[in-house]
Amino acid sequence: MSKKVDFPVSDARRYLEPGPVVLISSRWKGSDNIMTLGWHSILEFTPSLWGAMISSGNHSHRMIRESGECVVNLPTADMVDIVSLIGNCDGESTDKFEEFGLTKTASAEVGAPGIAQCHASFECKLYDDTLVDSRNFFIFEIVKADVAERPAHPETLHYIGGGSFVTAGKVVPQKSLFTKVT
Repeated sequence: MSKKVDFPVSDARRYLEPGPVVLISSRWKGSDNIMTLGWHSILEFTPSLWGAMISSGNHSHRMIRESGECVVNLPTADMVDIVSLIGNCDGESTDKFEEFGLTKTASAEVGAPGIAQCHASFECKLYDDTLVDSRNFFIFEIVKADVAERPAHPETLHYIGGGSFVTAGKVVPQKSLFTKVT
């Protein structure tokens, strides 16, 4: 095992990011937007609650706050360029669906569109906004999920800061060691 050294706490996310980078699509007052997001976590299984930190400086923050809904889209590693570009342009002045050649899909439970090119789309309704004003933290209930049949475990992107991603997708089965499998 190598020696541990002092590390900047501001970069701890490089090791602790809870999940894959996602593309959040929203709709408010007839306008659609997409943002790239890495700060999120599953909070509960039933109901299916998902939490996300969406900066108040982000155009999507207002759209989601006002509409009370969004779609969480799971891009795959082959979309890394689009994910990066979406995260670095302004949704107030750019139609990101058009700019990046993404196809809108109709949602069943929310007004916001999904993204056809993504492996999965999770329709969400705002469940609890208690922490939005103080921490920009939204708690959503996932009310509908659509996932591609294959691959079962897609290669996903995980942002580690500094303009770099790592990928995940290799399955390491350990079922025999678990007494509770969820």
